[in-house]
Amino acid sequence: MTTPKLTLSSEVKYLKGVGPARAALLASRGIHTVEDLLYYAPFRYEDRTRITRIRDLVPGQTTTVLATVLTCGLMRTRKGLYIFDLAARDPSGMLRCKWFNAVYLEKHKVFHSGQRVFFYGKVEQDPYGTGNLQMVQPQFEILPEEEAAEGDSLEVGRAVPIYESVGTLGPRVLRRLMWTALNSLNGAIPDRLPLSIRQRNKLPERSTALLQAHFPAPDQPIEDVSRFRTPAQVRLIFEEFFNVGAGLALRRRKAKAAQGIEFQKKDSAREAIRRILPFHPTGAQKRVLKEIVDDMCSPRPMNRLLQGDVGSGKTIVAVQAAILAMENGYQVALMAPTEILATQHFLYTRQLLQPLRYRIDLLISARKAAEKSELKQRIAAGTLDLIIGTHALIEEDVDFSRLGLVIVDEQHRFGVMQRYKLMRKGINTDVLVMTATPIPRTLALTLYGDLDFSVLDELPPNRTPIETRLVEEQDRARAFEFVREKVRRGEQAYVVYPVIEEGGKLDLKPAVRMHEHLSQNVFPEFRVGLLHGRLPSDEKEGVMQRFKQGEIQVLVSTTVVEVGVDVSNATLMLIEHAERFGLSQLHQLRGRIGRGSKKSFCLLLAEEKRNEVADERLRTMTETNDGFKIAEIDLRLRGPGEFFGTRQWGIPAFRIANLLRDQEILEWAKKEAMSFVEHPASREEFEAYVAYLRAEWPRRYGLAAVA
Repeated sequence: MTTPKLTLSSEVKYLKGVGPARAALLASRGIHTVEDLLYYAPFRYEDRTRITRIRDLVPGQTTTVLATVLTCGLMRTRKGLYIFDLAARDPSGMLRCKWFNAVYLEKHKVFHSGQRVFFYGKVEQDPYGTGNLQMVQPQFEILPEEEAAEGDSLEVGRAVPIYESVGTLGPRVLRRLMWTALNSLNGAIPDRLPLSIRQRNKLPERSTALLQAHFPAPDQPIEDVSRFRTPAQVRLIFEEFFNVGAGLALRRRKAKAAQGIEFQKKDSAREAIRRILPFHPTGAQKRVLKEIVDDMCSPRPMNRLLQGDVGSGKTIVAVQAAILAMENGYQVALMAPTEILATQHFLYTRQLLQPLRYRIDLLISARKAAEKSELKQRIAAGTLDLIIGTHALIEEDVDFSRLGLVIVDEQHRFGVMQRYKLMRKGINTDVLVMTATPIPRTLALTLYGDLDFSVLDELPPNRTPIETRLVEEQDRARAFEFVREKVRRGEQAYVVYPVIEEGGKLDLKPAVRMHEHLSQNVFPEFRVGLLHGRLPSDEKEGVMQRFKQGEIQVLVSTTVVEVGVDVSNATLMLIEHAERFGLSQLHQLRGRIGRGSKKSFCLLLAEEKRNEVADERLRTMTETNDGFKIAEIDLRLRGPGEFFGTRQWGIPAFRIANLLRDQEILEWAKKEAMSFVEHPASREEFEAYVAYLRAEWPRRYGLAAVA
């Protein structure tokens, strides 16, 4: 039986050196085909063209040494600590390497005398030796005996790719598999990037790019290799960004080509807005409303993202857009991610629109079955104008009579497909997506590249900047005294905790227990309320209403108050265990205060034992109130994969490109992608590329269909 010729689409188990067991390991990392394997990029490169001789080592230096093992073994200190101690030498001198509690090195006989090994780590003076140097916990790579000579070795004399291990498959095994795959394909790697794009941007062919991304050419400066800026690396990064940019541009073009609802600018809408507007709009609100109205009155469907920092007035802008739709005889659906936020929107809009005749209701899972059934009938019959709800709005049995505008609040908490599900309940409905989580431009270009952008970059007048202070644990009593002083003046306060009840993390103070403690021991003279996500909906609503009306003076809460709670008299927030919260979450929480004209304070009560990242988060909070600046820092600290938390929220799965490192290439590739979609070099090239993208888009990037 002949072995099938290897191609990019071949299952990786057919690659020499893989087999079923290793294929299962690779599959756990999303590597199913030879192409998947070749796009498993190194995360760094080691310069083994300049291996440091032992006699040239300097304490404090981090470097690579190639040495031969002399002796090794496990020793135990008097305190019971195990240390694996190894002595190695090269022609110039001797080096000790030590690993703490590394019993496995002895158990599995990892080292033996005579092995040639690369050691990579920080050089230190050996305190127990006579002038010897040592590396503690160095990374290592044992050179196979058949590759002990330099020359064409994958391990020596070159910039060596270092891969993140896949289970038991370490960097050396992965290097060998990459080399085998590239040699087996022998350059037979079809290039999907349009030829006109490659030529105009002077990009190398895909086969060359893949080979040199894994095994950089000797003439490439190691500085460029390490920065992922060789022509080969840039080509692969550009291609990933180009594919996503082109897919989003195609989706955007398809949406723009559809026949949408052409709303009319009615005098009745202007009069309704004038009657309910609670304050004089800011310049930013006027500008953004004009962009939205122009979109709604065009013959094409609106697909617009409304970004605005906490407190910038997004909701009032969305309500005005809803009025225009309702005055044209259409229904409006507003979807929020949580029941408490949906309820807040319902109470706010119902009160705001009270002078008008609109019929408004709330669809959430917590409502009784009979109520929901009747509500769905009214939605289908068209006897409701504005329907506010949660995911319940996209259930199969929810039918709209004449849905004209969909508003999605806090879009980053929904999946991309959930937005489309709600849109499809109407015919080419207009869509307004809102978020109070400022999105760094790099993420916005990939996450919402199919939407037009509007930004509310101005806060309403008479807002006093919030002062944020870091409070160490030993100053807890002073922090509580500060709360007491403010509440005695007639102001209100939030005290926020990260958990509800006693659980696995017993070092955290839970909200339920602390509510009892604060109300009985700390603030017995005040009315202290409790709000958390597990309360029944009617109880949550009751607590918030009592807090709004001033009946509750101190509200103990979990992060359920992160969005949607608006009490202008609340001027103080104390966040317990602030070091445990993410940066954007801290910013969202802080946004619940500072809603009135009084000076507001946010106290970050933190444990002394915290890491550097937590320190930077807390320092950032005390230094700035700018949500976009905070978002950029948050993205840098957490990385794109965790900025929104889960893949279902629509972040493309890049395999070589990095949204933080490669922002310039992203801008360049997106510009080229939009140009290609709008003005392709030839019809044949365009159609061939779109066919490829349609087939690959969902699998490669985890996003909805392109066109």
